[in-house]
Amino acid sequence: MTTTDGEQQQHAAHVDPLGALRTGGDPECDVFLTGTVFLDIIFTGLDTAPVRGTETWARGMGQSPGGVANMATALARLGLRTSLAAAFGDDFYGDYCWDALEQGEGIDLSPSRTVPGWHSPVTVSMAYEGERTMVSHGHEAPLSESAPAAAPRARAAVASLVPGRSEPWIAEAAAHGTRIFADVGWDDTGRWDLRALHDLGLCEAFLPNAEEAMRYTRTDCPRAAARVLAEKVPLAVVTLGADGAYAVDGATGETAEVPAIGVEALDPTGAGDVFVAGFVTGTLAGWPLADRLAFAGLTAALSVQEFGGSLSAPGWSEVASWWQYVRGCEGQDPEALARYAFLARLLPAPDRPWPLRRAVPTIGFRRPV
Repeated sequence: MTTTDGEQQQHAAHVDPLGALRTGGDPECDVFLTGTVFLDIIFTGLDTAPVRGTETWARGMGQSPGGVANMATALARLGLRTSLAAAFGDDFYGDYCWDALEQGEGIDLSPSRTVPGWHSPVTVSMAYEGERTMVSHGHEAPLSESAPAAAPRARAAVASLVPGRSEPWIAEAAAHGTRIFADVGWDDTGRWDLRALHDLGLCEAFLPNAEEAMRYTRTDCPRAAARVLAEKVPLAVVTLGADGAYAVDGATGETAEVPAIGVEALDPTGAGDVFVAGFVTGTLAGWPLADRLAFAGLTAALSVQEFGGSLSAPGWSEVASWWQYVRGCEGQDPEALARYAFLARLLPAPDRPWPLRRAVPTIGFRRPV
């Protein structure tokens, strides 16, 4: 894998958000997750969507691991010991994704496996006007390779709930004290039945977006949806897009809402995964609910300013440089700055000014660029 100066500097400013909590009897990893790893091919520099019957040239392109790799990378870059169970293709793309995650990001892939004769799923993403259009191709991995035999001992796990399906590893992990955080995708059946999310009752937190939350709860307000979900799961967090996020703690009745940070969005790919990673980080570290929401929203906002999924996930260097930058800008709202004051005790000294140069996603070069 090619490693750029941007990657090396990004990982140099390491923060362990759980450092004060670690003991000799800790689980072997902080967060476990499982899912499908894609090779993402990203075309950038498009002014508009491709037009039917024409050839469109992009000004830039890159490749990086995608799918569940987006969240795994985001967790690892925030200093959490991350373990991933996934099937990898028996091809060049699979080798690249494995190397990028294990060697480049320090993610534990011991629960993962390479499947002989199975090719890597691929997604082509075209980013323009702050949105993206994706085309994917792939086949399901063999059933025996599509789910972990058992989850490793972990502080937390992130699960993606699928209507009508139960995952045995979730119940096993929860029984061993692993804290389960869950998101959910679009319900292609159109039923949007909460009862079909069989593993929801095992989860500590559920983090749908506003549209998903309202459809599952039959409400027309995302905040009302969060309150309904908090009756089903201890903590409901609903992301509101450009309006931020809203959370309800079902056990205490506490609510929190944090507005989004206004940024120029280049590519929203993976932003939801980065939000979940930020929220999990703050939760495991024991932060107040509003701080967790603010940090998750900040990391997601930083990610959409870069192209790609996994490579856009910010590390502590990016957060530290952003914090130094906004405090030095004239005309900042003091109340808004105060919302992020908790960062001061966490962050390393910025090693570069904002904005930072990120790593260039590529598998084309044979030597550093």
